[in-house]
Amino acid sequence: MERINDTLNQRNAQFDNHLRPTSFEEFAGQRKVTERLMLAVEAARQRQEALDHVLLLGPPGLGKTTLAFILGQAMGVNVKTTSGPVIDKPGDLAGLLTSLQPGDIVFIDEIHRMQRAVEEYLYSAMEDFVIDIMIDQGPNARSIRLELPRFTLVGATTRGGLISAPMRSRFGLSNRLDYYLAEDLAGIIRRSADKLGVSIDDEGAMEIAGRSRGTPRIANNLLRRVRDFAQVRADNHISRVVANEALALLEIDPYGLDEMDKRLLETLLFKFAGGPVGINTLSVAVGEEPDTIEEVYEPYLIQEGYIQRTPRGRVATQLCRERLREEGMVIPDQQPLQGELGI
Repeated sequence: MERINDTLNQRNAQFDNHLRPTSFEEFAGQRKVTERLMLAVEAARQRQEALDHVLLLGPPGLGKTTLAFILGQAMGVNVKTTSGPVIDKPGDLAGLLTSLQPGDIVFIDEIHRMQRAVEEYLYSAMEDFVIDIMIDQGPNARSIRLELPRFTLVGATTRGGLISAPMRSRFGLSNRLDYYLAEDLAGIIRRSADKLGVSIDDEGAMEIAGRSRGTPRIANNLLRRVRDFAQVRADNHISRVVANEALALLEIDPYGLDEMDKRLLETLLFKFAGGPVGINTLSVAVGEEPDTIEEVYEPYLIQEGYIQRTPRGRVATQLCRERLREEGMVIPDQQPLQGELGI
């Protein structure tokens, strides 16, 4: 059976484009980030220069792609998009950069996954706006220098620690996006509901926002599913009661935990006595890949205080025990650590 969290944080391009804000005024949340970017845009426009290179860091679904397009709109330039894994040789990068107009923005998603050989070609492009291409091999090899228009590179990554120091140092603006407050998410949900043509009241928006794990993409995807429920069973109006019934049908509890989250917490408590247990051991026990646990499930569980990540492995917190007790489970009290399980 498909787990709900397998799809909630996946990007639906057509759905995202329909709901995506197009200006800083429409962009909710991330106040400090948007203020810094607005200031940089205004300064660049007054000097009639290209915007400095921008690095956007943070978990998936927080608006990094949206901000790249808003920067293009604010600067009045084109935005060309690609992703790190797609550019696998220098010729691909050269073809992309030489097609730019002055001031254009190149948005590279998951920039940390770019091939190292390609990344090294990007250094001179970012710093000196030139790129050197090697022609032929052996004794006939020669280098051709291509002049590039002054452009802006906007890089987005969910794994900031994997970006090399030379690459990071070439970004003039580095901004980390944090999880959203429920109030900001409720505003996003009301705006999206208006675009989708469904009626929603403030309590209904807050009910969905409270279960959206601080992530606008999850909030919009939940809204889409609650909209279907409201259309069929509630005369196309989302109230708190309707939202609660729809989300209960999706097995998302009032704290935003879904079936896989609870399986992780239950496994940690019942099979490993609350930990510590290593990520590889935990992944085998729940039947999920370690990378998926680390990138999809753990960030929220750690941020909310359900799990601690220690040098010896993952440990369940007292809050984790309390939440599962609310589900009617008999949870043992926390015991002293009994040695190390495989990391």
